[in-house]
Amino acid sequence: MRYASTGLREASRLSHSTPPENNAGFTLIEALVALAIIAAVLASVGSLIGTTAHGARSIEDHLARLETARSIMGALPARDQLAPGTLSGEIADHRWWVDVLPFASQAVSPQSRPQWVPQAVVITIKSANGTPMKIDTLRLQRVNAK
Repeated sequence: MRYASTGLREASRLSHSTPPENNAGFTLIEALVALAIIAAVLASVGSLIGTTAHGARSIEDHLARLETARSIMGALPARDQLAPGTLSGEIADHRWWVDVLPFASQAVSPQSRPQWVPQAVVITIKSANGTPMKIDTLRLQRVNAK
């Protein structure tokens, strides 16, 4: 019995001793600094994700307008039927205008009678969000086709 009571006294004496100076764990300041660093990293990652999403939407919109422009260019009348003026319409929520104008060039002398005359074709496409795209091109038309 003596051994049992002595063991209890030693165990109780050990449990009531002062804690050691080197405690494992973080202080409140260290935890706050770690949280501040994590918040700064998450904010920059969030900003990067937002910028990337905006860029992806912009590219999708640009490609949709470009595809609409290709469709319009493919559906233009034949060279001999393309008259100066304006054509307009709407395809897939994209408003479009085609302006056909005579192309003025100083490279051809007025005395010569060319067989082909260039026409300026300006295609303007406006998407649903209001961003316009403008494509300028030339088409040749036979002089005697008029």
